Amino acid sequence: MKEKLYRLIDAQRGRLFEMADYIHDHPEYDGEEYEASAMLEEYLEQNGFAVERGLKGWPTAFRAVYSQGEGGPRIGLLCEYDALRGLGHGCGHHMQGPCICAVAAALKDAGFEQPFSLVVYGTPAEETRSAKVSMWEDGYFRDMDIALMMHGGPDTCVDEKSLALSNYVVTFKGIGAHAALAPDKGRSALDALLLAFNGIEFLREHVREDTRMHYTITESPGPTNVVPSRAIGEFSLRSYSREVLDDVCRRFEKIIAGAAMMADVDYEIYKEKSLDNKVPCYALNDVIMANAAACGAPGLGPVRKKTGSTDFGNVTNHMPGCCIRVKFVPAGTSSHSQAFVDAGKTEDGHNAIVYGAKTLAGTVCDILSDSALLPKMWEDFREAKARA
Repeated sequence: MKEKLYRLIDAQRGRLFEMADYIHDHPEYDGEEYEASAMLEEYLEQNGFAVERGLKGWPTAFRAVYSQGEGGPRIGLLCEYDALRGLGHGCGHHMQGPCICAVAAALKDAGFEQPFSLVVYGTPAEETRSAKVSMWEDGYFRDMDIALMMHGGPDTCVDEKSLALSNYVVTFKGIGAHAALAPDKGRSALDALLLAFNGIEFLREHVREDTRMHYTITESPGPTNVVPSRAIGEFSLRSYSREVLDDVCRRFEKIIAGAAMMADVDYEIYKEKSLDNKVPCYALNDVIMANAAACGAPGLGPVRKKTGSTDFGNVTNHMPGCCIRVKFVPAGTSSHSQAFVDAGKTEDGHNAIVYGAKTLAGTVCDILSDSALLPKMWEDFREAKARA
């Protein structure tokens, strides 16, 4: 059956590469991925899937479903297609949609006898507004028993975990005045922002070692001879544990309030984004890596211990999930780089789509062929969730 799946995927190669190259050459951003989503929706519809275009709050999100019989495992296949402003597809998201379409079409046509359903979700704005978070809150993804994704990378591997993330925008509001003639009349919003930065530096000594705290000033506070009446900072806080990070966020918010109090200014604080850490499913990781080896995927590597943040983490807090990363750039190459862009349409980039599809299709084949496998993954997931 796996050999048949491989043949079905190989038969789609030409169209898969055309779609990937087009998405690569026409980058779209931040929930406005109209061409990419329409192309993927049309391909799935042509291959017999019922497609729902535009999901609540996200006109470029979609849901495509195929069911065989009643009941059975509900296989979730997720893809992203947004790019990075100023860089294009420096994270390789142009590969994901074609890969997932290939998996879905092959599984549908392979001739499995047992009942199952395939649920494909297109998820916009991963790099910015993290659509998966609000999509879950709006009731999506709950029609899946497992969540599978593909990503290009410098090695073929899976992740053990990811960093939970909370992003804040803080605006301090003071009173402007002439810095030389009437400094006593002014209240510096910039002073408050600098005090907040210093507070974070003191906090670093008293947080868990996996905690990350970043900050920046987002607009110029003005000339030196004017007491700044407005200062805006952006802050990113991360940890491999959402529970730990929630406590760091509580302490961070106290720092902001204290900085405003010391500078005698007002402030507004806005939590821009909140991503959960991934919950690993080691049993699923093992099956995926076995299938990557079976289909001959290049550059097999160990599980990634250090990762950034992703809205896929919010999905994996509710079900077993995994993203296979497939090698298409040299080892050590960072994502969000020009190297990722330059390799996106190469032979290695094209092959990564195919290897990713064969890996995920083989994984689903194992799940459908062994009725005990999915319950085992759920047991493993629940144990990892309890330890997270």
